[in-house]
Amino acid sequence: MKILRAADYQWMAWKNGGGETAEILAFPPGASMDDFDWRISMADVASDGPFSLFPGIDRTLTFLSGDGVALDIEGQGRVVLAPSSPPLAFPGDVPVTASLTGGPVRDLNVMTRRGRYSHRVLPIEVEGHCELPIGSDIAFLFCRNGEVSVGDARLGALDAVMTRRGLLDLSGTASLCLVLLRNE
Repeated sequence: MKILRAADYQWMAWKNGGGETAEILAFPPGASMDDFDWRISMADVASDGPFSLFPGIDRTLTFLSGDGVALDIEGQGRVVLAPSSPPLAFPGDVPVTASLTGGPVRDLNVMTRRGRYSHRVLPIEVEGHCELPIGSDIAFLFCRNGEVSVGDARLGALDAVMTRRGLLDLSGTASLCLVLLRNE
């Protein structure tokens, strides 16, 4: 199990220079924005504009904070992400334009290279104690808000843990995202 602390995330400019992203974890280690197999990051969207294009990549966005954002996705139409929205999957190689519905927003972004990895993002609410079975070789548990203990480790808002197949012992009160990565 690997603990990832929000204070340690490295912020950088978006691929297209239109915003900022914090890379949480990517594979293989040291991969660039053009040659990763999978990447998990947060993005701050402070103004309207286009998303970066990622040829051969599948993406899923999960809304973390802010009022909301409308995404015009070529081939899918307009989708509005707000605090209660489920994760939104779309191809990274189609044009997407974001229009903020209020102020700035933050999202969790999971990207996998087609043909090498696939992913699923599942929202999970923890209230008290529970056991979470992990049936994937690589799993990533992200704390959207609240606090949760994962075994002996304590996660606060925006902290995460990377783990593998097995049973996670969770306790606390938190909104989480479970990211399951599968090698194709």
